[in-house]
Amino acid sequence: MPVLSKKESKLILDPLADNNPITIQVLGICSALAITAELKASVVMAVSVLFVLGFGNVVISLMRNMIPSKIRIIVQLIVVATLVIVVDQTLKAFAYELSKTLSVFVGLIITNCIIMGRFEAFALGNGPWRSFLDGIGNALGYGVILVIVGFFRELLGSGTLFGAPVLGDPIAKTGLYAFGYENNGFMIIPPAALIVVGILIWVQRAKNPLLIEEA
Repeated sequence: MPVLSKKESKLILDPLADNNPITIQVLGICSALAITAELKASVVMAVSVLFVLGFGNVVISLMRNMIPSKIRIIVQLIVVATLVIVVDQTLKAFAYELSKTLSVFVGLIITNCIIMGRFEAFALGNGPWRSFLDGIGNALGYGVILVIVGFFRELLGSGTLFGAPVLGDPIAKTGLYAFGYENNGFMIIPPAALIVVGILIWVQRAKNPLLIEEA
């Protein structure tokens, strides 16, 4: 296994913290609001974006010297659309119920600003290996936020994780648990995701004041 240089490690680690695509660049917010009511859907979306962005960056990098500048956006859309179709058909074949839950949001990966942004800003100017690392790093940064938001929304909103009861069985049909917790229906609607993301942004900036100065 090749040892990564400092610059290569930075391509993966930076998006996980001080250059996160959601909390710092404020990209990919729509899917973070829409599909994080369930942790399982959050994980699948994160893995899907990891596949599309990682391999998409490599393909664009390999083609960068052959793509006329006037049609580069069209080529990028074709590449990402092809990879998204692969993801969509795979989900329908092996996880049909989950694919229905994600619905149109898998298709909307095509217009995810993070993916198109990395194609344009990085893959068009760098080699395949660095482009792959950049894609993996940004997809992981995106995925981590989705998983954290999905964890808290499902736990507090439904009392479950991956659909399994975590806070115990509700008493009768009231939704009230033995130790006094009651499911918070607010957590499963989109505005709750915005609040959780806002808290993550606040925590991140509180830990690193330099991010406030840069903003």
